[in-house]
Amino acid sequence: MQPDLECVNLTRRFGDTVAVDNVSFEVPRGSFFSILGPSGCGKTTIMRMIAGFLEPSAGDILIRGGSVIDTPPNKRPVNMVFQHLALFPMMNIADNIGYGLRRAGMPRAEIATKVEQALERIGLPGIGERKINELSGGQKQRVAIARCMVLEPDVLLLDEPLGALDLKLRERMKVELKALQAAFDTTFVYITHDQSEALVMSDDIAVMNEGRFEQVGSGQDLYYRPDTAFVAGFVGDTNRWAGRIERTEGDGIELRTDSGMLMRGAAHGRVLSAGDRAEIFVRPEAIRIAHSAEELSHFDNQMTGRVGSILFNGAASRIIVQDSSGNGEIEVNLPQSGEFSTLTRGSEVQIGWSGAQGNCFAAAVS
Repeated sequence: MQPDLECVNLTRRFGDTVAVDNVSFEVPRGSFFSILGPSGCGKTTIMRMIAGFLEPSAGDILIRGGSVIDTPPNKRPVNMVFQHLALFPMMNIADNIGYGLRRAGMPRAEIATKVEQALERIGLPGIGERKINELSGGQKQRVAIARCMVLEPDVLLLDEPLGALDLKLRERMKVELKALQAAFDTTFVYITHDQSEALVMSDDIAVMNEGRFEQVGSGQDLYYRPDTAFVAGFVGDTNRWAGRIERTEGDGIELRTDSGMLMRGAAHGRVLSAGDRAEIFVRPEAIRIAHSAEELSHFDNQMTGRVGSILFNGAASRIIVQDSSGNGEIEVNLPQSGEFSTLTRGSEVQIGWSGAQGNCFAAAVS
């Protein structure tokens, strides 16, 4: 099936600065696609080019197979939800949603029907006469989406729309946005710097850094099978050690960290050699905690440490272990069994993990 959106060798320069550097990707019809990256990486520039607010320096943008490079923003089959929503406070809900339809000259009766259908789809039937300031933050978010969706765009662009919401509402809206995308069966392209938003909602995610895509894939791919050190460090929480490789055997490596500890990891198909500078990334949930070293004898990485901090967060609680050899702090997830709930700061613990869980990458050359 032809993709809803295709960007081909997309480039944007601002003077001598390359904000987007030869980026190509496709977004399948009816999918939820996110572009995830830190501030200033170029993700909003891509969205503004798709919307037509910026002209590419090079490359092409196709929507359902047709180039829109020469099409003005108001003629493109896309619509956009901004972070601050831009709802009209002087209009009621129905007039906000029907605004674009009135601009398009649609008959009043048909507008009323479409508006009520949109309200049904966003779970707010029968409230068209209410004022915008009578709505909660989450309801305003849904109205902003409905205002875009009544225009039946091929692609809906969302520019960090949850950024202005409080934490609890943001968590709920992640689930609601995904449900709305499925209800409207429209392609969503979502811009965010929040990895949790991207992981929860997206079918596919592009991780962007310094104008380029580092990796495109599912949330599981990015989290468990990162292609680059940047993706490994940016997506999810992780422990990170730098050092020099002493030995390789098949996919396994031994790395002497800069603080002197010998650590085992895995190259996972990457070409690494003895003598190379490298980094190892280990997820907190991959590290096991025990009362004695014997319990961890099956792990090829083990150490003794003391609890430096306890980060209580219910089932997601963690401890920060300070290694007795001076190798820094290590984040470790606490088991949900509650077996270690009596740990206090300064308690001695044993930790261990499998070398296969240590994702190893060549260190960036500075």
